[in-house]
Parts: sequence; structure tokens; C-alpha cells
Amino acid sequence: MRIFNTLTRRKDEFRPITEGEVKIYACGPTVYNYIHIGNARPLCVFDTLRRYFEWRGFKVSFVQNFTDIDDKLIKRANEESTTVKEIAEKYIKEFWTDAEGLNIKEADVHPRATENIKQIQDIIVSLIEKGYAYESGGDVYYRAKNFKDYGKLSHQPLEELEAGARIDVTEIKEDPMDFCLWKAAKPGEPFWESPWGNGRPGWHIECSAMACRYLGKTIDIHCGGLDLIFPHHENEIAQSEAANGCEFAHYWMHNGFINVDNHKMSKSLNNFFTVRDVAERWGYEPIRYMMVASHYRSPINYSTEVIEQAKNALERLYTCRDNIDFAVKNASEGGEVPAFVEQRKQEFTDAMEDDLNTADALAAVFMLVRDINTAIAGGAGRNAVLAFAEVFDELTGVLGLVYNRKTEGLDSEIEALIEKRSEARKAKDYKTADEIRDRLKEMGITLEDTPQGVKWTKS
Repeated sequence: MRIFNTLTRRKDEFRPITEGEVKIYACGPTVYNYIHIGNARPLCVFDTLRRYFEWRGFKVSFVQNFTDIDDKLIKRANEESTTVKEIAEKYIKEFWTDAEGLNIKEADVHPRATENIKQIQDIIVSLIEKGYAYESGGDVYYRAKNFKDYGKLSHQPLEELEAGARIDVTEIKEDPMDFCLWKAAKPGEPFWESPWGNGRPGWHIECSAMACRYLGKTIDIHCGGLDLIFPHHENEIAQSEAANGCEFAHYWMHNGFINVDNHKMSKSLNNFFTVRDVAERWGYEPIRYMMVASHYRSPINYSTEVIEQAKNALERLYTCRDNIDFAVKNASEGGEVPAFVEQRKQEFTDAMEDDLNTADALAAVFMLVRDINTAIAGGAGRNAVLAFAEVFDELTGVLGLVYNRKTEGLDSEIEALIEKRSEARKAKDYKTADEIRDRLKEMGITLEDTPQGVKWTKS
């Protein structure tokens, strides 16, 4: 597999640290609000990456964090007259509702910043001892200019980079480029005891601590949105490599932004949509489809038209799967498996191997759908239909799609009418057959006569 590596700015051949295993760290949400559709993109993209590796037989260790202590959580807690912990618990619960709706697999570990304070402090102590960090007024800062490779991920010279901390630059810093590792407690804020006084961790240090704790000092793939390249991921590299003395991550993957009607999504423009907002109108699966229908590094322009197109495309997939289900029950025994089954599977694989090109992979799925529908209409045998079911489920499963299948039954009266109509047709009593068909249509049942028998759908 080739992966576009932000670190090298080229497609690199993926070579795992340990043969047959992949260690992935994905930056998770800051849990102060419902996740928005911009948050949903890395969730869907890197869930698909994980699914693909697992499908290819890799043992995947996947870690995704929750930032549960941060200025935004403190602000929200004050606004709602509650505690930071209660805000975090509330929105982590809401996260799981949306993640389940998007068919996101649970990570092997979902660590929280507040559960890793010791690990965070241990790294800070090490950085101070090595001369990469210093205490000032109860805060601890990282000396960015002491790390010779600072800027290697964002590919910007040091003088062009801005300070990466989530707090204002102050006179207590040695240099404007220095960023915060530990923040001294302010009145009324949550805090933990530390060698530098009561305080809480800075934003960047938590991911360095959690990635090391759960995946080791060097990981295979670190991923997130483009907005995290600088300062967050740049600072993670500086912290981790200075503390551990080795490369932090071999591959860095970043997904593109989501615009809304060709404008950057922002609350000030009143074009800010949470996943919950969109799902309440369109459902969750069209959101997931939209995320995998484009290459992960390309921008997505969200609009009503785009989400409607996603919904229509999903209907084509579900119709094909329904056709397969019907054919399995009615196909004649035997029959050869058409060559297109392996051909489409290979096309899908080739696309995914080329930097997780889900757009081309999805195109291969729709070519498979066309071939399957044609083969079933032509009377494909049972062996072929079972192969169709297997490959369809495999490929859509890798993309995390077609996960809302429902098996609907018919009541005995309707089944009896369908059977009576079939008998009338066999007896060439077409008048009675048509009358029964019209009656069933009034009852919301549409019939379709196929080479495999009668197929029904509920309207």
C-alpha cells in the first residue's frame, strides 16, 4: 500500500514496524459540544483505513483520544453552571450516539487526557531535564528552537511559524515560538498537583503521552485533519522525539476540509452544521457515504444537493443487496461464478492500495452492482449469487456502508394473495392475477415478475 505521507510530501510505500501489525493513533474530539460534520470526516476516513487494514489481514491497534480538559470545556461549564467533568461526560455520551450512527468502530482504547496526568507529567519532567522545557510562573513551556527539526511536518521555516499554544503569548515566555506544556491553575479551574504547582496539561502534550502509553514510542500512522498539522502535530513531534530520542510516527495522514456551499464552515457565517443536525434530516448513512465518496485528501463541498446524491446512491446499493437476497432464495442450483467478481474486487483493492482512494474504490463497487444486477436478471445460478453476496458485503463493509439493512416480512394475508396471483398466472387467468396485483398495490405492496419469480417491495 502507498500512503501520501505529510512528512515526506510524497506517496510512500507502507512498511509496518512489525510485520502484519499496524499501530494507528487518530486525534479525537475536544468534548465540549456535539461533533460537527468537519469532525465526522476524520472519523469516517480513518475508520475506513482501519477496516481496510483488518480486511487485508493486519492486526490493527487503533487509539483515539478524548480531550476532556481544555479552555473550551471550562468556558462551556461556566456557561451551563456545571463542572468540566459533567460537560465531558455529556458530550462523550453524545459522541457515541453519533459515532454509532456513522458506523464508526470503537477504538481499541479511547483514552482521556484527565486519565493520563502522570504520563503527561513524566514527559514534561524528562523534557525539562533534557533542556527542552522550562518552568515560568507555574507554567511550563517547550523551547521550540531547541528542537532542530521543528517545522519538518508543516514544511515551514521556523521564522515563519507562529506560536502554537492555545494561550496568548506572554512576557513569561523565553521566545514567542515556545508553547505550553503545563498551565498554572486559575481560580475556579480544575487542577492537578505537579512539581510546578497546581495546574493542568496543555493541549499538545496529552497526545504525546497517550500515544506512547498505549502504542509505544514509535507508531506506524498518526492521522487527523489538515488543521492539526500545525501547531498540534508539529508540537507532538517535537515533544515526543525530544523526550524519547526516536521517531514518533513513520507516516502522517491528513484529511481535507469540508466547505458548506463553497464557503468555509463557521458559526459566524451561520453555515455550521453538527452531525446531529444533518442526521435528523437525512439520516447518518448519507453522511458516511459523502465522506468516502471523495478522496480523503480532497476538499468536500457540503450542500443539500450533495447529501441528496449520497442518499440516492445508497438506495442503488440497497436495491442491489435486496436483489441478491431475492435471488439467493430463488436461483437455480449450480452455475459458474462470473469472472467479474474477482475483477471488481481487484479494482477495489488497487484503488485502496493507492493512498486509500475510496472514490475509485466506490466506483469499482458500482461497476460490481451493475454486473450483479445484469447477471441476476439473466438468471444467474445459486453459486454465482452466493459469490455476489460475499463480495458485495466485503467491499461495502470495508467502506462501512450498507449497515442499515432491515428484513421485512409479510403478513399471512398478503403472502396468500401473492401465492393466489402466482397460481392464477400459471392457469393463464390474467384477469384475476391483475385484480390481485391492483389490490396488493392499494395495500402498499408492489410486485415485480422476474426470471427467478415474483419480487415484492413495500411502498
